[in-house]
Amino acid sequence: MAYKKFVFVAFAALSQCTLHAQSIKQYKDSTVISNGSAKIIVNTKNGKISYRFDNNINLHNTVAYVEDSVKGMLFSDNFPKHTVSSQEVNEKNGKGLHIDITHNGSKDNISLIQHIKVFENSPMLLVSVEAKAGKDHYIATRNISPVAILPSHVGKFQIQSTDPRLLDVPFDNDNWVGSVSRKWPNASGTGYELFAVYDNNNMNGIVAGSIEHDFWKTGIVYKTGTAAGTLDSLLIYGGAATADNKSLPPLYGGYDGTHDLVPHGMMQGPTVSSPTIYICSNKDVRTAFRGYGEANVQFNGSLQWKGEAPMYWNSFGVEDVLGARNIMQPGDVLKISDFIASLTNLNSHKPVLSIDSYDQKIYSTEVLKSIGEHGAKNNQQMGFYFIPFAVWTWRDAMDSKIKGSDAVLRDVVLHDKEGRPIFYKQGDFGAYAIDPTHPAVRLSVIQSLLKAKAIKAKFLKIDFLSAGALESTTRYDSSVKSGMQAYNRGMKMVKHLIDSIMGPDIFITQAISPMFPHQYAHTRFVSTDVYSHLRDDQKGFPHYGSTEASLATGSFMWWMQGTLWPYTNLDVAIMKSFQKNPDLTEKEIKVRLYAMMVMGSILGDGSDFRQEIAAERAKKYLDNKALCDYFAHPKVFTPLQFADGDSIDQQMAFYLKADTNMLAMFNFSNKQPYTKQFSIKELGIKQGNYELKDFLTGQTLAQIKKEQSSFSLNVPVENAVLVKIVQR
Repeated sequence: MAYKKFVFVAFAALSQCTLHAQSIKQYKDSTVISNGSAKIIVNTKNGKISYRFDNNINLHNTVAYVEDSVKGMLFSDNFPKHTVSSQEVNEKNGKGLHIDITHNGSKDNISLIQHIKVFENSPMLLVSVEAKAGKDHYIATRNISPVAILPSHVGKFQIQSTDPRLLDVPFDNDNWVGSVSRKWPNASGTGYELFAVYDNNNMNGIVAGSIEHDFWKTGIVYKTGTAAGTLDSLLIYGGAATADNKSLPPLYGGYDGTHDLVPHGMMQGPTVSSPTIYICSNKDVRTAFRGYGEANVQFNGSLQWKGEAPMYWNSFGVEDVLGARNIMQPGDVLKISDFIASLTNLNSHKPVLSIDSYDQKIYSTEVLKSIGEHGAKNNQQMGFYFIPFAVWTWRDAMDSKIKGSDAVLRDVVLHDKEGRPIFYKQGDFGAYAIDPTHPAVRLSVIQSLLKAKAIKAKFLKIDFLSAGALESTTRYDSSVKSGMQAYNRGMKMVKHLIDSIMGPDIFITQAISPMFPHQYAHTRFVSTDVYSHLRDDQKGFPHYGSTEASLATGSFMWWMQGTLWPYTNLDVAIMKSFQKNPDLTEKEIKVRLYAMMVMGSILGDGSDFRQEIAAERAKKYLDNKALCDYFAHPKVFTPLQFADGDSIDQQMAFYLKADTNMLAMFNFSNKQPYTKQFSIKELGIKQGNYELKDFLTGQTLAQIKKEQSSFSLNVPVENAVLVKIVQR
């Protein structure tokens, strides 16, 4: 490809160069790059960069920095010289400009080079920074930022809004901690990998986040100003490593971080670089969210799935460790298989018998194989569960062997900064985090996959993956310097072994795991295990795992379906009770299934069908033909309302534009009914005569007449509706 390069030096005479729909203008003390959607102003006198977007969102006086282990903090605006250069690019994202802003001239002989890619007719920017040492010198860092808005550097973020929100995203989906929207003023905290700021009324907003996940954990530190829509500080950086702080609320530092006990690993060399950050400001922030997913796929790839989405029964909802408490023995699993076979519509889709964690003395390979053979006669497939990067055992079992190898646990475990083994899940019986780079871990994964192959499993659930991303003071492969680097290599190894041992047509779902890297699975849990009760404050139920909590997070994460993964996974529905929890009502079951539908989730169930009530409800709900047809090819709905704050009383609406348009409303409030007015034009429906039909029953709930430009729906407290919009 032929490139044109344009170099501008500070204090040069006024000049201009136009490329496609973009322009570069040089003034005495600034260079301005514009593409119609965004304007980037580089102050060539002090090195600061401002971003102005056409939807009235502005980032003023941003800086970049690197924290060197010897020289300390080096900010871009503290260098004496600032030079701008550019070249044309033609990439998957389209034609554009690659802008380099070089900050140099310091006595340390170090340079900071900021990279900004601007694309033709696109609101998306890709931003990164690298630090270069002088000849025969090195830089070592565990903290580097391409975009920092800091009060000490007169930085400021602004969105014109009287009702703004900031989205704070946790590092992983563990501990029932979800995404939460923060309100002005006095909101501060740390999110991970991505964030958003948007107007709660009209969806105008901005999304920014990392699209590289092979070394850095990306942190977003923010502090709202007193004026609505103003951030006094916003720091997007590579090097996040935070410990759980149980004295803080779970959403706000208690469990939403990286769970690390060691500082982030150090990147070192003659050149070090930050993660590449996607920035997109759009009048519809939902477009920016989906663009973020698409940018990640373009950069990292993704797995696809041919044919129908899997439907499955999972044993964990009945008994946590299958067989351990004598609740469900192998003969009982056969009864489950036979019952599912009686559900004609569901069973026609060749559902999976997903055997979760189990007592291996009872559920040997031979026993699981015999269950699989029984299931095959019933037109069913087998699923298999394993944990690649953690070992559940007794706390004092450090000399126990790693399965499939001669190595013992003390040789493979990760260590904290005091040199102690990292106990990832606490308790006398808990989980040690183990090193994905250790050969014994590879051998352990091979043994698990050989067992999965022996029972002819076609569905894999892999769990507790976050353990493999932890920082450690020890690592078998000394060339691996960070937890994310180790995790990425470990996941790549796991996927390669799945392909080579079991074949390429194995469906992979991630349970507890970081959001990124995403490209090694077909789906991932939106949140931790969901127990199917309506709200987290229900008497007799745990204060976590409700449908409301999972859908509140899901309202911000719908864009993952069809970008990062072919499907999402909202865990299983329950027809009666989850393990020892109280019984559910039929209303809770309906709301649960509707929540799974709007998220584009695969269909799973965790019920004990030996119970008469569970069996009767399964016939009514799980064997509903319309529902089974939908989950064979699930599609994600677009949120018309995000969850707001961390209240349990969420009221949300979702819409699916398809061959048959659908609309869903959820009212988790136990006090206020939920009424919403819908514009036919905004939904993209042609004016005409329509019926709003209940999805499960086909009953007509309302009608729309041709002359109407809008209509409304009402949902009682603690309920949901999902309707098909059918033309008359």
